[in-house]
Amino acid sequence: MTSEKKEKRPYIGGQAVLEGVMMRSPDRLAIAVRRAADHKIEVSVKPVEPPAKKGSVLRWPVIRGVRAFISTLRSGMDTINESARMLGEEEEEPSRFEKWLAAKLGKKAEDVVVFMAVAVALVLAVGLFFVLPSLAGSFFKSVIDNRLLSNLLEGAVRLAIFLAYVVSISAMKEIRRVFGYHGAEHKTVHCYEHGEELTVENCRKYPIMHPRCGTAFLLIVMIFSILFFTVFSWDLTWYTRLMSRLLLLPVVMGLSYEILQALGRHENAWVRVLRWPGMQLQRLTARQPDDEMLEVAIQAMKAAAGMPYEAETADEAAPEAGAATEAEPANEPDGAQGA
Repeated sequence: MTSEKKEKRPYIGGQAVLEGVMMRSPDRLAIAVRRAADHKIEVSVKPVEPPAKKGSVLRWPVIRGVRAFISTLRSGMDTINESARMLGEEEEEPSRFEKWLAAKLGKKAEDVVVFMAVAVALVLAVGLFFVLPSLAGSFFKSVIDNRLLSNLLEGAVRLAIFLAYVVSISAMKEIRRVFGYHGAEHKTVHCYEHGEELTVENCRKYPIMHPRCGTAFLLIVMIFSILFFTVFSWDLTWYTRLMSRLLLLPVVMGLSYEILQALGRHENAWVRVLRWPGMQLQRLTARQPDDEMLEVAIQAMKAAAGMPYEAETADEAAPEAGAATEAEPANEPDGAQGA
């Protein structure tokens, strides 16, 4: 396939889900899951909101990265819940508090459960990656009379916490299986982007790392934030350090998104050097998949791309085949999440 043809193909990226893969193109989102009961593949296809129109402020550099991250957070939990439903596993009964809160808010108990899970995750993320490093930064500032050095050390603590977190969850059996589907997603995206027929044999030969993977995005955010906060922040006390990091986080994420997209679109020696840390981190978050995992990822890719796909059942609500070729990356930041 020529580079011109590859450039015209719409970006498709995705994420690993419970016993399956989600793929997202500019106009449809497809989830493929291998069901627990009969071990067959179920595919769900739904239309997605159209990308921002050309000229919209939402497509401006940096701003589009912030929008992409918010969109990913919003849809990520819904995608995981949908994959759990398709998998056929029993859902956990909402607690009495969650039922009471749902009644007071006039919402479904399931929606309250999702909200609570997201809220807890955000609190833990802020605590781990912002509060603790800010406290460490204040300590370093009290013993080191050098603002730049104390900020660099704070960033090093944040990066160490992030790497320790990734290593710890990668040791969990259930997460290792999800990471296998992550590898299947990457291999399938590579196969699609190289214009080859989507078969297990063709996908199998590609690497489990992908330059636009969300894991690389997170690492870029961590590294870039160290440099950014070293120069642009106010840090009179630990809580002003914390507030400056939180308030400037959208800027950091937007700029990191632009860096990730640039590294994914170009290929030269300098790009490969800058891309290397994020690619190596994927060795922890993407594992070699088996053929059954590749089969699931292929069906998700075909459905997202508007190709004929094979599935036992399908929740079909997608637009006609033929995705627009001018849309920006679909499942941001991973989609190029693509992984």
